[in-house]
Amino acid sequence: METSQLQVHCATSASTPQNIYTDQRKQLKTYTNLQNGLSLRPLPLHHHPPPLPPTSTTTSLADSLPQINFDFDSLRDRMSKFTLKFDAFIESGRKRVLSERNQFRLNVAELQEDQRMKKKDIEILQLKTSSYQQTIAKEAAETREMQQAIAALTTQRDRQLAQRDNLKQQIEAAQREIEEKLKAQREHQKRLEAQARYNVPELDFWVTNLCMRIEGAGKEDRLKFVYTHVDEKDWEREAWFELAMGGREYDVKHCRPKLEKDKVERVLDRVNETRELVGLLKGMRELFVEAMKS
Repeated sequence: METSQLQVHCATSASTPQNIYTDQRKQLKTYTNLQNGLSLRPLPLHHHPPPLPPTSTTTSLADSLPQINFDFDSLRDRMSKFTLKFDAFIESGRKRVLSERNQFRLNVAELQEDQRMKKKDIEILQLKTSSYQQTIAKEAAETREMQQAIAALTTQRDRQLAQRDNLKQQIEAAQREIEEKLKAQREHQKRLEAQARYNVPELDFWVTNLCMRIEGAGKEDRLKFVYTHVDEKDWEREAWFELAMGGREYDVKHCRPKLEKDKVERVLDRVNETRELVGLLKGMRELFVEAMKS
């Protein structure tokens, strides 16, 4: 029973790898105490039947003592078997502890390697996170710039659309005005063409009757009117004046022979009021005839 209790106690103590050496020392101490106890413990005696009364008076005192059987061979055999079992248990425990220690070291090494790899992965992820954050910030700045550019372009487009509409209105107004002017010009051209049929014969009539001819004065808005037969002494003698027609009113710029300015202005006033060129031609011829006579 004590051997069984010792084995149970040793198995329970060895279940914890961290205290295996302490338990082995305790077990060895228990084993030593057990041996000491067994060596000092009295062995059970074999009961024999009560001795018979002495048959003679010559029986010695030693013969009267009870016989004791210690059974040392059985005890030695039991102790040898226990020692073998205990040594096997210690060896298996030592091997188990060594195996568990080696496995523990392998597990610690694996955990350290995993920790190193995880740490490296964390550093890589931190770098990626930083890079992603920088990329996001850059894209956000680019997005703001694009939005500002879009807003500026939108404002510019709206302004150009308004300007285009304004230009369209101006173009339409100019086209209407041009059409009206073209219409008025066509009507005026028609009237001029209708009047030209009468102007040419009338001009020939006055050129013939007033003994004059019309020449260019060297400028776009001037005409030179040359008279003959104004001097009774010399019918070939010529008198002329230049008429400026570029302004709203007629104006005499030069004349030969010289005429009095007041008389010329009176003639021009009448002509500018009536807008009849015939009156100017007749009035200027009369002034030249007066000048030739004087």
